[in-house]
Amino acid sequence: MADDRTQDENRLIAERRQKLDALRERGNPFPNDFHRNALADELQHMYGAHDNDTLAEEHVEVAVAGRMMVKRVMGKASFIKLQDRSGQIQVRLERDRLPEGVYQDFKKWDVGDILGARGSLFHTRTGELTVMADEALLLAKSLRPLPEKWAGLTDQEMRYRQRYVDLIINESSREVFRKRSRIITYMRGFLESLDFLEVETPMMQVTPGGAIARPFRTHHNALDMPLFLRIAPELNLKRLIVGGFERVYEINRNFRNEGVSTQHNPEFTMMEAYRAYADFNDWMDSTEAMLHGMADAVNGTTIISYQGEEYDFGKPFPRLTLEEAIVQHNPGCDTSKMRDRDYLAAWCEKLGAPVKDGYGAGKLQTEIFDETCEAKLREPTFITQYPAEVSPLARKNDDDPFVTDRFELFIAGREIANGFSELNDPEDQAERFRAQAANRDAGDHEAMAFDHDYIRALEYGMPPTAGIGVGIDRLVMLFTDSPSIRDVLLFPHLRPEVFE
Repeated sequence: MADDRTQDENRLIAERRQKLDALRERGNPFPNDFHRNALADELQHMYGAHDNDTLAEEHVEVAVAGRMMVKRVMGKASFIKLQDRSGQIQVRLERDRLPEGVYQDFKKWDVGDILGARGSLFHTRTGELTVMADEALLLAKSLRPLPEKWAGLTDQEMRYRQRYVDLIINESSREVFRKRSRIITYMRGFLESLDFLEVETPMMQVTPGGAIARPFRTHHNALDMPLFLRIAPELNLKRLIVGGFERVYEINRNFRNEGVSTQHNPEFTMMEAYRAYADFNDWMDSTEAMLHGMADAVNGTTIISYQGEEYDFGKPFPRLTLEEAIVQHNPGCDTSKMRDRDYLAAWCEKLGAPVKDGYGAGKLQTEIFDETCEAKLREPTFITQYPAEVSPLARKNDDDPFVTDRFELFIAGREIANGFSELNDPEDQAERFRAQAANRDAGDHEAMAFDHDYIRALEYGMPPTAGIGVGIDRLVMLFTDSPSIRDVLLFPHLRPEVFE
């Protein structure tokens, strides 16, 4: 069956190439002098409710253009539907109304071709707003046939690999990326209302830092030096805090040389923001307010439906410490031994979680949390007080230096945001860098390198500061009810396609 489909497709492509060759003999088959002046949804909004008498009286002349998605030839008159970025508009073409020879040419045009049409608006007997064409022309020839109308593009990998076809065929896919844009626009507006300055920091770095992750390596030929694609913009953004930009944010790409899954892509979009004279509690309050407003503005309700579950973004988000979450989701645990390394190591081994010689009690706590708690955090929930061992850039809690003033926001069982009060003590930061560097030398490819310039920046003095990172892709998954991160990336990473 697949071979039959391939043969049929190859035959159609050959036929369309012959049509294109014939067009070339008559001149340029890709004209660029047609100017559209109306979009489908604008016309529906402005004139959809008008009756034909009103339309005739107003004599609304329009020029529309788009991809021909439907073609119905009926002797001396035909109907087509053109799809532009806003939707579809119907066009009626009559042999005796069009210039000489155009209707005969039109019969040879194919679904998928890009067309332009000029004419006046009217309603058909069924009430559909339609352009009565006085002029029609082929603007670009489609050599490949679109997927069948009812089957659509159903192969999931093909939808990711040929996103351009997916967007042509599936309105639901187009809406995902429109909503993605609205989410980012709302986020920008929210931050700018709080007087944040949007900035851009380098994608290539001499020293990878700002997160615990394995970087991608590259090489600068002219300078003959290794460089790394950034894993986070954090350290550069905090350098700007030192420089006096007290509220900064960036929405851009990060790169981490890690696995690919429904929740992970090696290239992903983050919003990171930092503000002076604030702490992690301020960011929890602001994040909650931002998501409340975003849900209402983008989805029209504070109730978010995701994969059969509903989450109320209008309610206050619960806040639990990491240790409280472990106790809550692990009945029978010995709360007196929550920082006993031997006890935690034995617990991890029972769970099948990794235990390495370099892991302290804090790291083992997070392994237990990941295995037993994270997936159960369905409603929006802040988890606070992460161990200092796994938070090399966060400020230690004044009352309990085992933990830091840090939070992560979980929704639908996955992390959406990470924030903390920033460590601004240069000597403490240098010591933590040294510990990370030792782990790196011992073979931990995700450990941070020692960033000497960042320590120098802190030595000039950084005010009390709090920061946050929000995973845009996962947030879009949530708002669009998308089960995989690939559904919300226009061009997700895939293994190379083999072309014969």
